[in-house]
Amino acid sequence: MIQKKKTKKEIVKMLLNSDLGEKDEEELLNLLIDQPISIDVDKLEEAKMTKGDFIADKVSEVAGSWAFIFLFIAFLVGWVVLNTILLKDGNKIDPYPFILLNLLLSCIAALQAPIIMMSQNRQAEKDSLRNQNDYRIDLKSELILEELHDKIIELEKNQKQIMKYLKENNNEKDN
Repeated sequence: MIQKKKTKKEIVKMLLNSDLGEKDEEELLNLLIDQPISIDVDKLEEAKMTKGDFIADKVSEVAGSWAFIFLFIAFLVGWVVLNTILLKDGNKIDPYPFILLNLLLSCIAALQAPIIMMSQNRQAEKDSLRNQNDYRIDLKSELILEELHDKIIELEKNQKQIMKYLKENNNEKDN
């Protein structure tokens, strides 16, 4: 069974799953083909970024770095050494079971986790915008390629007619 090649209008209808009027189809095609549709997602997100979003991104950037991990390990080792070896029994800030250290770590984790999640949610929104942008660009590219393909076919058809006309004229001159 030979499948009929879809036109741009049919592709747009299929992709948008809606019945458009003739005028709406033309406007949509012109919009997709003639105008740039790509957007800079980073600039768009940066423009609507709040102070809280900025802080969440910075906290995530710092907390997700090797420097933070090494500094935190050094802090933990220092805390343990300070409270087990260096300070005398009466002067220890947090003796062996390190209850104060445990409380401190729990508070840091309780604050850090939602802040990092806020940053990750913003990143997911940016990724979604990028995906939508890529889809629009792909759709536009597909439509332009189909239009170019149709024009090449038309050019080939015209060229064959010209060649046929030239051959006929050459044959008439030879006779």
